[in-house]
Amino acid sequence: MLPRALLLPLRRPLPTIRTPTRMLHTYTRPSLSTHPTTPASIVPRLLSGHITSSAICATASAGVSALLQQVRGMKVRSSVKKLCDGCKSVRRKKGRYVYIICSKNPKHKQRQG
Repeated sequence: MLPRALLLPLRRPLPTIRTPTRMLHTYTRPSLSTHPTTPASIVPRLLSGHITSSAICATASAGVSALLQQVRGMKVRSSVKKLCDGCKSVRRKKGRYVYIICSKNPKHKQRQG
């Protein structure tokens, strides 16, 4: 083996490859308050031909977000328990599942299994 002092000058440094960095820009959406997007306000603009795709997308996304906020799921756990006074235990599906249904807080809905 050669001494380390003799080997160091023989080693070539690895070339460093630099990738160009791109600036990431966030595009701003027009606020929903500047363009009325209720279905009643879009119909006259549809008939006149003066409607933009952003107004259609804003109306569609508003309808989808309203649906997503109303639907509440159910927690699936290995063991369920009552969390408050409004919770009650229910057996469904031929006794296969135990459900906890709450009349006070919809977040307390649970299913065992």
